[in-house]
Amino acid sequence: MITLEQIRVRLQEAIKQSNIKQKELAEKLGLTQSTIAHYLRGDIMPALDTFANLCAALDVDASYILCLTDN
Repeated sequence: MITLEQIRVRLQEAIKQSNIKQKELAEKLGLTQSTIAHYLRGDIMPALDTFANLCAALDVDASYILCLTDN
């Protein structure tokens, strides 16, 4: 069974590994830098539409972040 914690970890890793600065990522998505920081800390999860845009901005497959695939 997939847990929210597993999804959080993969999302956090994808953001960190992207080498995109929080401010730049926030601007691409129309969010605040503090919202990106909350995602990194695992305080909150993005809304579904934001999640889709975040995956596109990070060039990462949503299936991977959602733990449906391993790569």
